[in-house]
Amino acid sequence: MPPSPVEKMPNPLLEMNGLPPFDQIEPEHVEPAIDTLLAENRQRIAELLEQSEPVTWENLVQPVELLEDRLQRTWSPISHMNSVVNSEALRSAYNACLPKLSAYATEMGHNEKLFQAYRRVLDAGGLSPVQRKLLENALRDFHLAGVDLPAAKKSRFKEVAQELSQLGSQFEENLLDSSHDWSKSISQRDDLAGLPESAVNLAQQNARERGQQDWLLTLELPCYIPVMSYADNRELRREMYRAYATRASDQFPLGAQWDNGPIMERVLALRHEMASLLGFANYAELSLATKMARSCDEVIGFLDDLARRSRGQARKELAELEEFARTRYGVQHLQAWDIGYYSEKLRQHRYDVTQEELKPYFPEDRVLSGLFSVANRLYGIRITEVAGVTAWDPSVRFFEIRDDSGAMRGQFYLDLYARRQKRGGAWMDSYSNRLFTEDCDQLPVAYLTCNFSPPIGGLPALFTHDEVQTLFHEFGHGLHHLLTRIDFPAVGGINGVAWDAVELPSQLMENWCWEPEALQLISGHFKDGAPIPDTLLQKMRAAKDFQSGMQMVRQLEFALFDFRIHSEYDPAKRGRIYPILQEVRAAVAVVHPPEFNRFPHSFSHIFAGGYAAGYYSYKWAEVLSADAFSLFEENGVFDRATGRAFLENILERGGSEDAMELYVRFRGREPTVDPLLKHSGIVS
Repeated sequence: MPPSPVEKMPNPLLEMNGLPPFDQIEPEHVEPAIDTLLAENRQRIAELLEQSEPVTWENLVQPVELLEDRLQRTWSPISHMNSVVNSEALRSAYNACLPKLSAYATEMGHNEKLFQAYRRVLDAGGLSPVQRKLLENALRDFHLAGVDLPAAKKSRFKEVAQELSQLGSQFEENLLDSSHDWSKSISQRDDLAGLPESAVNLAQQNARERGQQDWLLTLELPCYIPVMSYADNRELRREMYRAYATRASDQFPLGAQWDNGPIMERVLALRHEMASLLGFANYAELSLATKMARSCDEVIGFLDDLARRSRGQARKELAELEEFARTRYGVQHLQAWDIGYYSEKLRQHRYDVTQEELKPYFPEDRVLSGLFSVANRLYGIRITEVAGVTAWDPSVRFFEIRDDSGAMRGQFYLDLYARRQKRGGAWMDSYSNRLFTEDCDQLPVAYLTCNFSPPIGGLPALFTHDEVQTLFHEFGHGLHHLLTRIDFPAVGGINGVAWDAVELPSQLMENWCWEPEALQLISGHFKDGAPIPDTLLQKMRAAKDFQSGMQMVRQLEFALFDFRIHSEYDPAKRGRIYPILQEVRAAVAVVHPPEFNRFPHSFSHIFAGGYAAGYYSYKWAEVLSADAFSLFEENGVFDRATGRAFLENILERGGSEDAMELYVRFRGREPTVDPLLKHSGIVS
């Protein structure tokens, strides 16, 4: 059989020098490229382990790091495109590679020769602190991958890891497909009463893009949130809520073909089995092996303490909302689809300010230039846009970062807008990591991805203040990745950082969205650049802590649910997901959703992402970030010395040292929870 045209042509994934050629990558390239690299890696690592010379950092560890880096850089654009320009062909190619990559990772983790060789390199000494940390982490990860297991258990561990990889992908696909297949056509403008004009225009644009007339509502957040916050039509809110709250479940209006229920049960069973194989009592214990928290009891105690301090205020806030809806609007019983709507009414009544009222002051270019100015004042870096860089969508922008000496520190893609075939949410991911050796000079490159409203009707993209905070959050992750000074990927940037500390730089950045000095930089009316009027600014800041108690207990509900379903899993008692959720809600929540709500079916953070038995990390790191920002408040929010201390002790050090040691070096002491409660407006 003659070779196919694709086989005759060079594979761009195997010839990448510099940035990925996104315009050349086709689904047909994916599997051949991964097969080639996996075969080459296996052969080269075997050769390195057979060499006659005593193993050293230079002749073993460094070459393996380079091999792993090339594989990561090849897989990165594939994985990223699967998230942002998903198609059936790309999905098929992506899924075909998952078991191969999982099998390879397990093989490396079970490679006793490599494990013993790494241990000999560490024991021989003569290493830098960064090299020692990398090897110590590697040896720990060998144990967590099952290198000590007998052959039969190793074989089972490999099967479990492969199935978990595939199930995570299937979970995400079910969520994506159910979210994108549901839509609602609106033919009467009155049905959209209450919606801001920008949301109406987006619904009209949605319809035009799909060849339809009038207006089209979708479950993408730029459409869903305005409906839940502003639509006067209660039945429309109920219908949208039901669709969103039952995505990928047996209760979804379009049917159960995307039901994640069986996947969730299987994932929990496999994770528990993996933990048991490694000698842990449950998956939560396994999860904590790479985190700052030292025990399950410590995590539960931390979350319970925050709940105890916050729930009273949350109850009071809900009672105020119920009283407001009853006396002002005659609503006797608030339903889940009423909470956002009447909360927005109460916010307007109390503070006379709305997210929509602020949007004209946050046009895309002003927000970005202000964000970059904030980073410059804090860390001395300069960020400039680079034209002509190939990306996966015409709206994607590309930037480079240079420090105050003019040296390039990193580059990043910025993909801001929601669109079809793009996974929801916001995230930072890496294409390449900083890697410097005698023969390699590689800078970090990141993807920053959001799902904001696109430009509508010839106007620039206008962001809500919530969206501005999201952008600052992801940019904080990006700075952690891009500004590292560590030359080896395994402990540079966000890599090797304890998972419950990795949100520190991202959550810290959000604070500047509220500071008057920073708001002058990031805001200006899209028509004439006029600043936010002082009266509006004061109202906005006064509303900052609106319903902060309710928001706190909602996040604690997620965190406790996640940790408990992993720490309390019992193979003899299946079907405990929703009973545990109800127990958590009874103890923590003040808002109780309807019985049909299937939130866990779309909880991709824990069932398809890296936050399994780790969602508590958001609150753990929020304690760190609030405590860290309190130092900026003491010294000045743009104090360069404080910014330099954070840059040098946190951002540049990555995972090269213990997270708490780095934090204490920056702050001068360990963190306390009080600044978090203060910044959240919670009086415990």
